[in-house]
Amino acid sequence: MKSEHLPLLKSVSTPAVHPDGSRAVVSVVRPDFDADSYVGQLWTVPVDPALRPRRITRGFRDTAPDFSPDGEVLAFLRAAPGGKPQLHVVEAGGGEPVAVTDAPLGVGAFTWSPDSRSIVFSARTPEDGRYGTVDGVSAGGEDARLITDYQYRMNGVGYTADKPLQLFVVEVPSLDEEPAVAPAGRALKAATSADGGETEGRKGTRSLPAARQLTTAATDHNGASFSADGGALYFTAALHEGSDNDLVSGVYRLPLPAGDAAAADANADSGEAAPEEVPLAGTARLSASAVRQSRDGRWLYFTAQDLGPTGQDFVARNTALFVMPAGGGDAVALSDVETLDLVGGLEPAGSDGVLVLNNARGTMELLEFGPDGRRSTLLDGDRVVTGAAERAGTVLLSFSDAATAGDVAVLDAGGLRVLTDFSAPLRADAGILPPQELTFASPDGYPVHGWLVAPAGEGPHPVLLNIHGGPFAQYSGALFDEAQVYAAAGYAVLMCNPRGSAGYGQAHGRAIKERMGTVDMQDVLAFLDGALEKFEDLDAGALGIMGGSYGGYLTAWTISHDHRFKAAIVERGYLDPVSFTGSSDIGWFFGGEYTGRSAEQMAAQSPMARVEHVRTPTLVIHSEEDLRCPVEQGQRYFTALKQLGVEAAFLVFPGENHELSRSGTPHHRRQRFDQILQWWSRHLPSAANPAPQDGAAAAAPAAG
Repeated sequence: MKSEHLPLLKSVSTPAVHPDGSRAVVSVVRPDFDADSYVGQLWTVPVDPALRPRRITRGFRDTAPDFSPDGEVLAFLRAAPGGKPQLHVVEAGGGEPVAVTDAPLGVGAFTWSPDSRSIVFSARTPEDGRYGTVDGVSAGGEDARLITDYQYRMNGVGYTADKPLQLFVVEVPSLDEEPAVAPAGRALKAATSADGGETEGRKGTRSLPAARQLTTAATDHNGASFSADGGALYFTAALHEGSDNDLVSGVYRLPLPAGDAAAADANADSGEAAPEEVPLAGTARLSASAVRQSRDGRWLYFTAQDLGPTGQDFVARNTALFVMPAGGGDAVALSDVETLDLVGGLEPAGSDGVLVLNNARGTMELLEFGPDGRRSTLLDGDRVVTGAAERAGTVLLSFSDAATAGDVAVLDAGGLRVLTDFSAPLRADAGILPPQELTFASPDGYPVHGWLVAPAGEGPHPVLLNIHGGPFAQYSGALFDEAQVYAAAGYAVLMCNPRGSAGYGQAHGRAIKERMGTVDMQDVLAFLDGALEKFEDLDAGALGIMGGSYGGYLTAWTISHDHRFKAAIVERGYLDPVSFTGSSDIGWFFGGEYTGRSAEQMAAQSPMARVEHVRTPTLVIHSEEDLRCPVEQGQRYFTALKQLGVEAAFLVFPGENHELSRSGTPHHRRQRFDQILQWWSRHLPSAANPAPQDGAAAAAPAAG
């Protein structure tokens, strides 16, 4: 795979399964160089093997499909070029989509009412005068912000207090009605005169159904879902007193007026109910992340992390599944928090169960739980399940593995039956190199699990030791564009999950709490040494090291201790715990929980505090709008290397945030790969990525 093959990487959404279980609809989105954006449409995927998947929409970017409970309507989000995603509906059998919203900052997520008559959606609500709400007031001309809280901005979002995520309800318009026609000629003149010049007809736009705001608190309201009877909404939020000082979030229930959205509007002034916090009796201080009622209405499921007595101890906390009677009572943990780490949302299964995903040793399993504690593993093995849903007893899922970036499958009695092949062009044009699963012992005997993606042909191959971010995250054996690009350029790519990673139990993840740079560095170097000893075609004299975020931290930390690497790449790194505390969106708690809060503890685990020991040529990569690991982290590290006489370069991406390598603009993602390979060609050339000829060094990243 090369950088120009990025448009062949197609990501697939969680399937929206039709209520009769006969088919699913998914969004298939890919990077596009011409648009320098992400484009995609909706596909219908029949369960019947005699029928083929086909594209059913033609929008610029259509995502997040979901069928109405009665199966008559399909709702989804559509974004025009340069525009925000808005809610649209279309007849389930096909037709012209109809816009339902025109939210200034776009719609985030939505959920259907059980009677299929209305939809609740989330959207950020900007203060007047901000974010283009007043013509002529640019971002630089907005009023000043007075900040008094720790939690006031978020990577990828920016400031949050002036645009909290609120919930709205809207009635679904009839799709049988004749579309509105804009008046013209005499009718336009009459309409313009009648309302003083402001008429939907004059502007030539169709009138949208009125949406009513349901929540008003100045905080985000997440993961809304209806109760089984449609009489209430459940969601998660931090509405408790003192919420700025902890990471706690609760489950809330919002009673809704009787009837549909129109009736709700009529009753809007008759004393609306406020959200009621659901008492999660028998639980500690939790951060709730998803909530869903069972289809029979008897049980309330939610997922949450235990944050300890301070409400801030988030380090390597596995997410557990809880259940409680919907009418109230004690919450009971259904999953073993020490061994299972449940991620994502909750999907109803059968009358009383839920589907949920589990991190497990570099894979993502699909599990089903019942309220009585029963647990079934529906799918495991060497794949990453990214979403699943069940209707009429049929379970469909989206997944990735070593051969696909995303596809759709159904669970049959005989096992997994794959229904799509969206990665066929990628395999045909780019070629995919298979990962080899490996385990090597650390010096203290601890097993370190990971993968090798080796280039084609005989060695010796130069080696790149890749370190993932997080740190409570994991590499997997699924198709990974980074490993494929570097292996195609002639590098043997090593990736492992050292202590501190997710997927191996809480003890594994919490092993580096207040001990960053100890057993984690020991583990990644042990994995490297084990691979060099096992495979003769790996060149022990031609080593590179690289990583992003926490991976940038551990790369910078390692090259201050170990000088065998020919070069390094430190990307969007957590490099100085001291300045991180005041500059990062999560800095007010992250460093204190991971490194400890004393000056001595931070210095003992800080790459900046050891920068004078670095000898390795280092490329520092950062994004200007990164609020997670702010650009000052990279700037100061690069400057320190230059002052010490270490060869260094600083590659800075405008308009990008912490997610550049995963969801940055296609142009920048391609440029990032090309610049990385140029750096390796200069310091760690391979047969497929040779050293530049004389004069070609000018193409390298500028040093400042």
